[in-house]
Amino acid sequence: MVAAAAVTVLGAAVAVAAVQPWSSRAGAVSDLPGPSAAAPGTSGLAAASSPLSFPGTGGSADGHTLATGVAELSAELTGFAVPASPGIREPLPDAPGTPATAATPVTAAAAAAGRTPPPGTPPRQIIVPDLIAAVPTGITAAQLTRISKLPGVRATLAVDGGQVMVNGKSANVIGVAPQAFRSWTPPQTATSVPAWTGLTRGDLLASSSATGKLGIKAGSSYQVAGATEVTAPLGASAALSVPGVDVVVNMQRAAQLGLIKNLAVLINAPAANLSDLMSQVRSVVNAGGKTGQVVNLVPLVSVSSLPVAPVSVSAGQVPSNWLTLYKDSAALYCKGLSWTVLAAIGEIESGNGANEGPSSAGAEGPMQFLPSTWAEWGIDGFGRTGSPNIMDPMDAVPSAARMLCADGAASGTSGLRQAIFDYNHATWYVDEVLQLATEYAQSYG
Repeated sequence: MVAAAAVTVLGAAVAVAAVQPWSSRAGAVSDLPGPSAAAPGTSGLAAASSPLSFPGTGGSADGHTLATGVAELSAELTGFAVPASPGIREPLPDAPGTPATAATPVTAAAAAAGRTPPPGTPPRQIIVPDLIAAVPTGITAAQLTRISKLPGVRATLAVDGGQVMVNGKSANVIGVAPQAFRSWTPPQTATSVPAWTGLTRGDLLASSSATGKLGIKAGSSYQVAGATEVTAPLGASAALSVPGVDVVVNMQRAAQLGLIKNLAVLINAPAANLSDLMSQVRSVVNAGGKTGQVVNLVPLVSVSSLPVAPVSVSAGQVPSNWLTLYKDSAALYCKGLSWTVLAAIGEIESGNGANEGPSSAGAEGPMQFLPSTWAEWGIDGFGRTGSPNIMDPMDAVPSAARMLCADGAASGTSGLRQAIFDYNHATWYVDEVLQLATEYAQSYG
């Protein structure tokens, strides 16, 4: 019913996999003690149990291990589950009237001029890692290039890494270019200005779960010991899309601490067969006698309990941003439909109005209706009079809710899947809409 546009593939960054801390491998040489009471350079964790091997800091080529647990799912996952298909998607911009410019005017201008945007500038796109590959001695530039050219790979990001001591406790630390890594974090984290301005100036950025583990809090400074010892403030804590990472530092801090260069690479491949891709990546990182390893970061997630929001606007009022527009459209035009489904479709189809077409098939507007479909389902939305406007999100989003409802979107899981399939006739599209809907539920509640 709705034509497929040049669709931005997306997915979920739901961190339901638990990864244990890195620890010193038996027989390894390290400048840092391991987290256990084992002899120096050893650990109570068996190396063979770990899917990824990570070297330690202090210049040692051999070193630390990422322990098992990547496949452990949240105990609360219930109902219908779909395989995650992470990909590229964008945070919800603030203003429906000017989505393309209001969200990132500085980024667009900087990109056009070939400049790096300021540290506080939100990314234009969010990228979710499907796989992580690591080599204890670091991944070479040639290997990174080969991985980036594998079929189905859309984006890659190399990160430095290793285990250091933070506040006297063992911590898993990665070193990144802040603005590049920012695009690989969940929506609420990516749009947090304090987190990224702090990381850029040298502050620590901790995962939400690491603050208690390490006994650290934002605004205080802590000793960080790797190849050298430095004092650095914790700028912020936030959700990260890579399970098991405790602390993120910028590249300057990474060099000070002696983190291994290009220890790991994050891989985004939303349309790939991940089993096949993992085998291909392994062949790359294991070339030349190296012992690289690859882990799938994609969990199964639940789509049975997506949130339903009440109406928030009074009669005659207009929603003030995309978030309330999606919520109120679902509440008013399809009682029982989660607003996250509308938000996911709006993001996939147009990037929340950033690319309104027409598509190669002739679809137009923020929800990418074909004109013939619009003639049947288009309605006036919030406080607008006259003929329904396919380009106006205040009309297009309520119209999409109305059409989804007529196709059974509020009648349970099977009805929702069928309604999404009717919107765009592709099974992958259904899965990815549900994946992003789940992510929005996680990020925005």
